[in-house]
Amino acid sequence: MTQRVPMTIAGAARLRAELQELKVVARPRVIAAIAEARAHGDLKENAEYHAAREQQGFIEGRIAEIESKLAHAQVIDVTALPPSDKVVFGATVRLIEEDSEEEKCYQIVGEDEAAIKEGKISFGSPIARAMIGKYVGDVVDVHTPGGLKTYEIIDVKYI
Repeated sequence: MTQRVPMTIAGAARLRAELQELKVVARPRVIAAIAEARAHGDLKENAEYHAAREQQGFIEGRIAEIESKLAHAQVIDVTALPPSDKVVFGATVRLIEEDSEEEKCYQIVGEDEAAIKEGKISFGSPIARAMIGKYVGDVVDVHTPGGLKTYEIIDVKYI
């Protein structure tokens, strides 16, 4: 049995939009490119044909991957959870790094949604694993490539 993959509502919507784009726009475009390349004759030495077939393989693989992820997704609406000081999947957490007193804010999301520049970290990342299950005021130690860092959780929001 395949394990459920946690994902936020926004993450699931982005995957559905990408799937729609691939099926409605990209797939027909590459099929047309293959047909045009076939019309040029000898397929053995036709670079356009081979490039279009390679692109088709990528598109079909991505479609299958997204369909599988959506089929196994456990979509979590964090706004439906009762407000709490506990860090859970989907929560937005403000932290202070104890040594530098630098403040950081992260939302814990699914693996496909992670984007550090947008403040979204995967639930499987070291910092998210350290925070999940903790509460406001708790101190967490995170093993990073730069060494051990200690953070204090100062706020948790379910938005």
